[in-house]
Amino acid sequence: MRGFPFVFPVKEVTYKVIGDRKLNFYIFEPDSKHHNRTAILFFIGGSFGKGPRTPADFQHHAEYLSTKGIDAICVDYRNGHDEGFTPIQAICDVKSAVRYLRENSLEFGVDPEKIVVCGSSAGGYIAVSSIMFDHMNNDGDNISINHIPNALVIFGAGMDGVDIMTRRYPELLDQAREMSPYHNEKKCLPPTLWMIGTEDDLLEQNKAFVDRMIAKGNDITWVTYDDMEHGFFLYGRHENRPLNETKLKIEEYLKSIAF
Repeated sequence: MRGFPFVFPVKEVTYKVIGDRKLNFYIFEPDSKHHNRTAILFFIGGSFGKGPRTPADFQHHAEYLSTKGIDAICVDYRNGHDEGFTPIQAICDVKSAVRYLRENSLEFGVDPEKIVVCGSSAGGYIAVSSIMFDHMNNDGDNISINHIPNALVIFGAGMDGVDIMTRRYPELLDQAREMSPYHNEKKCLPPTLWMIGTEDDLLEQNKAFVDRMIAKGNDITWVTYDDMEHGFFLYGRHENRPLNETKLKIEEYLKSIAF
């Protein structure tokens, strides 16, 4: 099992088991244990390869939001380190995570109608896809439990499933269009905050997708960060200025929608 470099104390809870693989929540609980708290689930990017990205990459955002009374959860999900991995597995894991949290909301002390999903890059693709595409579910999931989060936060993410499958998963090319948010715009997203750097290679694609989704009736707040690249918000980049700015932006956005 891979070790994740959390520098803050976290509570581990297994939300799903696939064979020998345990998928965990790494939970940052607020000091104040009032009931009906907001909860945010973080899905990191970089998961389509075997790079260094781990759930701990979002720990600084999570730790900050926990000090504001929010249950902040870094989510482990199946990724390029898992044998036979495809994005379909990760999309199903997002749904499972939301369902597990909602089904156990009383135990967690969270409001089942104030569940937020945050995803970056590949994590953003699977977050949006989990909402848009109803046909992907794992056996064993209780599909009677709603898998749609109540709010969404995205950091620059590839929305063109045809491009993703062509480059990385050619065995899925026959399904690529039906796995592509970019080719299936519709009114389906909860209130969404979308953040991206102006130097991100995905800027043009993201802007076109967001504009078309807004035209379909989705409520999306679009925020750009000047001269910032893909992954600009990660710890250690730009002396952590964008990390701190995006922590505050998420907090501000959640307050604006009464979360």
